[in-house]
Amino acid sequence: MTVIDPEKPAGWVAETDADTAPEEQEEMPLSLRLSIADTLTLGNATCGFMAVYFTTTGILIPHLTGSEETGMARHSAATAVILMLCAAIFDLFDGLVARKLRSSPMGAELDNLSDLISFGLAPAYFVLVYGMVANDAHQRVSAVAAIVVLLAVVLRLARFSCVTMKDGMFQGMPSPFGALTVVSIVLLELPFIPTLLAIIGTAWLMVSRVEYPKPRGVLAVAMLSWIVGAMGLLAAWAFDAPGGQLLLQTGCALQVVLGAVIPLFATARRVNTFRDNRRESREARAAQLP
Repeated sequence: MTVIDPEKPAGWVAETDADTAPEEQEEMPLSLRLSIADTLTLGNATCGFMAVYFTTTGILIPHLTGSEETGMARHSAATAVILMLCAAIFDLFDGLVARKLRSSPMGAELDNLSDLISFGLAPAYFVLVYGMVANDAHQRVSAVAAIVVLLAVVLRLARFSCVTMKDGMFQGMPSPFGALTVVSIVLLELPFIPTLLAIIGTAWLMVSRVEYPKPRGVLAVAMLSWIVGAMGLLAAWAFDAPGGQLLLQTGCALQVVLGAVIPLFATARRVNTFRDNRRESREARAAQLP
């Protein structure tokens, strides 16, 4: 039942119900409605946060309390890295789903914020904790390396939002690939100085101008297979399977080698393109001469 105030104009109720309310009902949900791709992006952020949780509760706290449960630390480290790998899967599929279906107006912002948690904060925190628990590590130097990783991801994501690249290419190492490379370097258990230099080198690649192909088609399938295989290696290592340590180190070494080889191929391709352009330019000038 609607009660009309006799002191109000006759059209007041109709104007409010027919004009103002529908506009509010149409405008508000559009900016708040989540798509399927956005749900996958939120899964990415959740995995990144839980990776930080397991790194804290399973590695850092037992170390600070003097616990000798090395198995627990191994399980927690493996769980944290597996969660980062799951975040990479979510990040891979949210883009594919957004291209096939649709994304909300918040999609790009959600993606950047989630990537910052999973591929910026989580691996940087992993490096920080490594500096606190490893026997030959230096805590303050490791903290600086962790900050370098975090800032590299922040700069890389900010540049990604501002710079337009040619289709099918990234400028700089993608943050999921960089995060997994940083974690692989730590899990290799190399001496502290080589580990530090490799981490800083990976951070530099993330903000560099080296071109990396986007994971589409066959490359996306290969990346997904590689992530699933890495999960298997981590599980074998966590449960102390025969040869699990060797398998893990082999997988980590392959990840680091890929991180180093791709820039070399990209640089060689740019050099060849530059040479071809110069040769074509010389031939064109020679053809114009009488």
